[in-house]
Amino acid sequence: MKIFDSHTHLNDDALYEDVNGYFEHAQKLGVEKIANVGSNQVLNERSIALAEQHADMYSIIGWHPEDAIYFKEEQEQWLIDQLSNPKVVAIGEIGLDYYQTTSPRAVQKAVFKRQLEIAKEYHLPVSIHNRDAFEDTYAILKEVGVSEISGVMHSFNGDPEWLQKFLDLGMLVSYSGVASFKKTHEVHESVKQTPMDKMLVETDAPYLAPEPFRGKQNEPAYTLYTVEALARILDVNPEIVARHTYENTLRLFGISDDNK
Repeated sequence: MKIFDSHTHLNDDALYEDVNGYFEHAQKLGVEKIANVGSNQVLNERSIALAEQHADMYSIIGWHPEDAIYFKEEQEQWLIDQLSNPKVVAIGEIGLDYYQTTSPRAVQKAVFKRQLEIAKEYHLPVSIHNRDAFEDTYAILKEVGVSEISGVMHSFNGDPEWLQKFLDLGMLVSYSGVASFKKTHEVHESVKQTPMDKMLVETDAPYLAPEPFRGKQNEPAYTLYTVEALARILDVNPEIVARHTYENTLRLFGISDDNK
């Protein structure tokens, strides 16, 4: 079974000191490829460095809504300059976060729109962060025309109605450990209604560890348990979930894999 953790943070302080150890553990559990996602200058730079050091790591860079207040002309130019790097496969995680964030909503929206415009200009998909901001996130994605480039709703936790809205925009959805929790019934229903060619898996490590590790530090290896949780919800073999999500991630991020 081959698994692609489409959204993780080995560039985060909690995991960065033992990247090789965490990646070796991941590969032992079938997680062969990962995408490290940035959110500010330091984490973006680490994401690129890790991708350049490891053949099976890829980089997603951008300014998270919490860090939107730091996205100025200098940061925008740096972002643009890095997009020619072949290991940079998407812009993210970008979006809106209305839960106790340090960035005013107006700033978040402006920075979100600007990064979407850059993604369109450079023909790159986007990784979207959405917390307590479904309506505005959807409206901006639709307004900017995200269907021209596609992208993924990272750690999707919406109900089937929101699922369909984002699918209609041409987005894919990625499920994290949240899908393994017993009481996230709306997410379970969304999983059931997600076409297999629109589904990705992720850890969002070091956050959102799946069962049976809920409440503990997450790591890329645990993508396996999210794959197994999705398989139980869908009543299919985990191999099927792993294969589809692996190939979907390759396709979305434009990654070639001769051994898939």
